[in-house]
Amino acid sequence: MNQDQQQLFDYVTKLQQKVSILHVDYWAQYSSFHTWQFWVVVLMLIVPLIVLAFTIDREKIFLIGFYGFNIHVWIAYIDTYGVRTRLWGYPYEAIPYFPSFSLDASLIPVVFMLVYQWTLNHNKNFFLYSFLTSCAFAFILKPILSSLDLFVLNDGLNYFHVLIVYLITFIVAWIVTKIFLLGEKKQAH
Repeated sequence: MNQDQQQLFDYVTKLQQKVSILHVDYWAQYSSFHTWQFWVVVLMLIVPLIVLAFTIDREKIFLIGFYGFNIHVWIAYIDTYGVRTRLWGYPYEAIPYFPSFSLDASLIPVVFMLVYQWTLNHNKNFFLYSFLTSCAFAFILKPILSSLDLFVLNDGLNYFHVLIVYLITFIVAWIVTKIFLLGEKKQAH
């Protein structure tokens, strides 16, 4: 690394450190245990996991879990990008370093997992029901979260853009899951 690159890298990392400290200070002052919003966010983390523990199809647990993990990973990447570029934000958080942890790690993946499980078990159209779930997230859940100041859209974004994020997420997760299933079938032969 040349000297100019090293200086810029050091400058950027120091700024990131300052922002992280500010973010934790903000969380402690406005978003932690003393706010009702914190507890709503915590419930969005815990309740879906409890529901999943009681409803997941044990015979398909690895398939459904793999699909859910895919949802989690892709939505977390997209959410991280959106927050870092200030397209959207989450003023209240369960954990200060993970802005949308409750949604990305629990609520969204669990709901998509249960939709995936239901379509598999009842031979229903996966794409139709995943599309409807995406619409519910984009046009019902996110506006409710916005009205509670738990989610903020910035820079001209709207809920249709949020819908696109969910559509891309479930389609990519489905494709990755199918690729792994094909690999598993080829290995078995």
